[in-house]
Amino acid sequence: MAQGRGSATRGLALGGLLAVCLLLGVADAATHRVDWSFNADGWSKGKSFRAGDVLEFNYDPSVHNVVAVDAGGYYGCRPSGTSYGSGSDRITLGSGTSYFICSLNGHCGMGMKMIVNAS
Repeated sequence: MAQGRGSATRGLALGGLLAVCLLLGVADAATHRVDWSFNADGWSKGKSFRAGDVLEFNYDPSVHNVVAVDAGGYYGCRPSGTSYGSGSDRITLGSGTSYFICSLNGHCGMGMKMIVNAS
């Protein structure tokens, strides 16, 4: 009987430790309100981002959208990735470089695009 209680206690302790680790990881994530405009790249310059951070794009969906693209889509203004159009989009960053463009009305070509590097 004693062996069973010890195993249960160890299991609870490990479960508690795992929960604390998960909570600490979530607490480190930040939410960044993106100035989704024709100078979006300027907004992201000089800021620090980490994997797990959330970009919050707020815009008028009748005139803008957000498309997560690859480097070719960014430099060529091609909407080759996941498109968002709610006007209130939350995108969680992975590690590495992320590229975003507005694919409506030639906006990308006018500078409505952004690169974000997350560590």
